[in-house]
Amino acid sequence: MNKIFLLSVICYLSSVITFAQPTQSKPVLADKIVAIVGDKIILKSDIDNSIIEMQRQGMEIPENGRCLTLEQALSIKSLVLQAEKDSIPISDEEIEGDLDNQVRYFISQYGSKEELERVAAKTVYQLKEDFKDGFKDRKLAQAMRNKIVENIKITPNEVKSYFEKIPVDSLPLYESEIEVSQIVSYPKASRDAEEYCIQQLKEYKEQVETGKKDFKTLASIYTEDPGSKQSGGEYEINRNQKDLDPIWLSKAFTLKEGQISSPFKTRCGYHILQLVSRTGDDAVVRHILKVPQVTLVEINEGKQKLDSVRAKLIAGTIQFGEAVNKYSDDEASKFNAGQVQGRDGSSFITIDELDKNMVTMLKDLQVGQFSQPTEFAEEGKPRGIRIIYLKSKAEPHRENLKDDYNKIAQRALEEKKTVALENWFNTKVASYYIMIDDEFRQCAEMQRWVNAANSSLGKK
Repeated sequence: MNKIFLLSVICYLSSVITFAQPTQSKPVLADKIVAIVGDKIILKSDIDNSIIEMQRQGMEIPENGRCLTLEQALSIKSLVLQAEKDSIPISDEEIEGDLDNQVRYFISQYGSKEELERVAAKTVYQLKEDFKDGFKDRKLAQAMRNKIVENIKITPNEVKSYFEKIPVDSLPLYESEIEVSQIVSYPKASRDAEEYCIQQLKEYKEQVETGKKDFKTLASIYTEDPGSKQSGGEYEINRNQKDLDPIWLSKAFTLKEGQISSPFKTRCGYHILQLVSRTGDDAVVRHILKVPQVTLVEINEGKQKLDSVRAKLIAGTIQFGEAVNKYSDDEASKFNAGQVQGRDGSSFITIDELDKNMVTMLKDLQVGQFSQPTEFAEEGKPRGIRIIYLKSKAEPHRENLKDDYNKIAQRALEEKKTVALENWFNTKVASYYIMIDDEFRQCAEMQRWVNAANSSLGKK
């Protein structure tokens, strides 16, 4: 089995088959079963849709792409079959959460719930029903894969042996990377500034309720939320979303259609919310955000506060992680010792992944040093002050064990898991009933499955 495709067997194929379904603009004229594993079938349309979706996403499809795609699908079905035999539990809540996230992704791609339903020729409810079995398969396959490899570990000697087998000219080149952490403080605006925002929002609410103004128009002019300004403050949301402020989300589902909330506060500022429509756990809302203005007085007080924290850090009377937990207002990094993470979730990041204000702060900072408390601003958020800590810095270099051990160890571990999965498949495939359509029997990637299918025929 192709190793790259084996690593992606769980996390990619099962989802692209699902993604492809709502993008079909024409009905499938002819379909057939191209493979069977146990009691699990794979349709020709499953393979076709996967290829179409990968092309739509700009992926380069190799000549043997259809063979590789079917091989992956067979692998997934085998894992699902074994997971069911082993009674691996998957909760309905997990599947429902994944379905909600998938629908939100589709809506973001098509621009609105209505457009998605128009293109799919199905309601969101019907789409979720269509997707349910595929998502359950993905969950079961992932759980089974985890069970197979859960006890596999890697030793330093194995990492060294793995690294030494890589030709020198094949070793990757890395840009300059850093590890940086931060303590963030958002000074509170004065009560007068807060009251001013509340009064503004009350006036907007009154103007809409008396018919003088339209909520969408007011939001387009006055909201300080850059994410919804162009759409008149509008969002399509789901009650189970984890990426929204819980206070804001809860408020949305207490309203009746057309109703406007009183001004309320979240960590972003003050809002009024209007419920446009609601269907079960899905809703369309509009909101206006006003952020109380922080004055120079509050900024200077915040700088003095963080300056005293910096003095403790330099003196060694408090560790950085402890200071983050005690003094930082940044929810995104408060519980990981203030670590700033890259786009892939790694602690090692390149300069281009940082905001421009942080890049300026790093300019004269040496490894192990703490910056001066510095003011910064982000769209849609209050003005803040932060201290940053430069934990490590690696210059551009070719990969080596000293600087890149963790990355190398992770790859070595994944390769070891891949071998374990290969061995598992080699053991299990022969015990399943397998059927492969003649169209795919000549594929080199399919020979293990073809042999098993021939064996299955011989057992009849």
